[in-house]
Amino acid sequence: GSLIAPYNPDLPSLGNAFVGPVGGHLLGFDFEGRDVLSRLLAGALSSMIGPLAVVLAAMALGVVIAVIAAWRQGPLDTAISSGLDILFAFPGILLAVVAAAVFGASLTAAAIALSIAYMPYVARVLRGAALRERGQPYVAALEVQGASGPPICLRHIVPNMLPLIVAQATIMFGWAMVDLAAISFLGLGVQPPTPNWGVMISENEPGILQGYPLPALSAGLCIVAVVIAFNVLGERLFEQAQGTRR
Repeated sequence: GSLIAPYNPDLPSLGNAFVGPVGGHLLGFDFEGRDVLSRLLAGALSSMIGPLAVVLAAMALGVVIAVIAAWRQGPLDTAISSGLDILFAFPGILLAVVAAAVFGASLTAAAIALSIAYMPYVARVLRGAALRERGQPYVAALEVQGASGPPICLRHIVPNMLPLIVAQATIMFGWAMVDLAAISFLGLGVQPPTPNWGVMISENEPGILQGYPLPALSAGLCIVAVVIAFNVLGERLFEQAQGTRR
């Protein structure tokens, strides 16, 4: 985004603070007189790289835990399920607040906290799919041929679960974007003056009451548009994954 931003997204001009669209500035200026469109384009990087990191980490942990629980079953499966139930009790934003208090407010701390909070949801959904794959005849045939657990899981079970994994990751991206935007709005994620959509809503919130809502609303609309797009994509992929398993 910063490569195609028409103006420097970090260059303030206090004389233009909360000035509406004028000249080549299609969305006007924010509370420090910075070009809003340029801030939106530059802020897309941190606004999307954070959710992507959360999704990749949560999915990797969730897939590993789900496959281990489904493969070993018995007491280990019971222990893992109990641990997941405990993690369900901790909301992602609460963990992000704790992480910010311990490690300092940053996108990294917030992303790690959300990854831990999302992992149980991934593991719970994928565990059922892994159990179904574990009970397939081809798994028993591979075991009879002398194949061990890790190769069977990596070469067969996980690839067969891939459509569901992709669908779950796509839906989770929208959750992560909303949560990270809320965390940045609270001042616990991306720190100003780094461009970020959640930070832009927080910074320009006073403008809503002063009659200059465009800077805050434009950032909010970007979040809404991306979340809706990923949710629609995720639902379609999930439906296809369900149909494939049937």
